[in-house]
Amino acid sequence: MERNADGTVVSVERVINAPASAIFAVVADASRHPEIDGSGSVIQVKPGAPERLSLGAQFGMSMKMGLPYSMVNTVIEFEQDRRIAWQARPSSFFGRFVGGRIWRYELEEEDGATRVRESWDITQDKQRSLLKRGKVGEQTARNMTKTLERLAEITES
Repeated sequence: MERNADGTVVSVERVINAPASAIFAVVADASRHPEIDGSGSVIQVKPGAPERLSLGAQFGMSMKMGLPYSMVNTVIEFEQDRRIAWQARPSSFFGRFVGGRIWRYELEEEDGATRVRESWDITQDKQRSLLKRGKVGEQTARNMTKTLERLAEITES
């Protein structure tokens, strides 16, 4: 786990023995997010999500962490087979006041494999001061490590 100086970005990385294009294809398909999610909170993509994510694309997710809730995600960074990030906010009225965290995947091919870095970026999150406290970042890093394990299982086979 890597954390920036002020604790607003937490990252994990793993080398996956698969081409970046295969890994990116999974991450850029919102319908596959429940399959790779290491937290167990992503239940399913909401109807109307694009088949393939692109810059500016929006997609909803049904989530559950104790209680069910929904998030709307907007792709804010996109570089084919190299980088994708989306910003998540609650789909309800509360989205104006909470949320804003960014989930980012960066891929770099090296020696026939791909180094994948997943980051949880709360620099723009309206709850960042709360999220920086306690063990939230450590738990998120553990969940992201599980996500990269699942991504490796899917793409290395």
